[in-house]
Amino acid sequence: MTTTKSMKYLRFFLQICTLLSLTHAEDFYKLLGVSRKATHKEIKKAYRSKSLQYHPDKNKEEGASDKFAKIAYAYEVLSDESKREIYDSHGEEGLKQSERNGGGGGGFGGGFDPFEQFFGGGFGGGRQRDDGQQRTESVEIPLRLDLNQFYKGDIFDVHYVREVLCRNWEDCMKTDRECTGPGIKIMRQQIAPGFVQQVQANAPQCVARGKSWRSNCKACPKGKTESEKIELTIDLTKGARPGERITFESVTDEKPGFISGDLHFVFVEIPHPTYKRDGDHLYLTKEILLVDALTGFSVELVHVDGHKFTVDIEDITECDQVVRVPGKGMPRRRGNGYGDLYITFEVNFPDTLTQKQKNAIREILKEGNDSDEL
Repeated sequence: MTTTKSMKYLRFFLQICTLLSLTHAEDFYKLLGVSRKATHKEIKKAYRSKSLQYHPDKNKEEGASDKFAKIAYAYEVLSDESKREIYDSHGEEGLKQSERNGGGGGGFGGGFDPFEQFFGGGFGGGRQRDDGQQRTESVEIPLRLDLNQFYKGDIFDVHYVREVLCRNWEDCMKTDRECTGPGIKIMRQQIAPGFVQQVQANAPQCVARGKSWRSNCKACPKGKTESEKIELTIDLTKGARPGERITFESVTDEKPGFISGDLHFVFVEIPHPTYKRDGDHLYLTKEILLVDALTGFSVELVHVDGHKFTVDIEDITECDQVVRVPGKGMPRRRGNGYGDLYITFEVNFPDTLTQKQKNAIREILKEGNDSDEL
């Protein structure tokens, strides 16, 4: 009796400690500037506003990058229903403990119990992740982006239509011992008196081991799944490269007995009319007049993001000569500056020259050669 009473006091003490930790932890709702009753849409809108305000590429103030990271983590938690439920009940510490356990359900019963953490789980069982489940097909979608978006970075929303399980899909399942997994059934065939052979066959009605789908189920009149349009936020880091991808885990089609596959957005670069890209460097071809090639010149260029800059050439420029302009390429993804711009100059020779022009050029070049000999 005394032991039971002590256990109750200890459990109460641990719960008080958990509540005290909530008062000292960072408030995710305050970070995003929303109330605790905020809807998913309100949280998403607040995140977009705050992330743009504190994005390291746009905010150079000290501590902005740390603030941005905290805002991103707060959104990750509050936009996930199960994580939000744990955070609301047990704070950030409870969330960390749940993640360490691989749990995701709401509340301590879904994978985290401070009492269980101290005493090794001897007073109740927690859920375990089943990593052996089959997954639906992952999807890869090309995402066409212009060079300006790769240069500056971008945040935007995309819509994706997927098939999700009927809300009452579990009411449409029945026990079927012949089902050994999703879409698989074991059938027994008698091949001779006293001899039975087991044969594995495709069975679309099987949705899990020992479970099959009841046809014409009133709980799901449209079938196992129905269409749903979801909104996803793409955060394109400046300097990202074509062929890279952003992955949203477990958001493709749902099926009974399956875990949803992953959705991959693969970056595809729309060709730029002026610049070509190779890694962190940009390449440009520019025509110049013969007189400029011989006497030097200044050329004003417009970069991919619209800003203007000037390149000054004082020496003679040969045909197809390449000039490197440091720091005028693409942003490096790690944040350590920019690549370079390489300009190939093509000299535009005149189609014809008058005799007077020929004589003048010959005289000028002859004077140059005579002075060199002296």
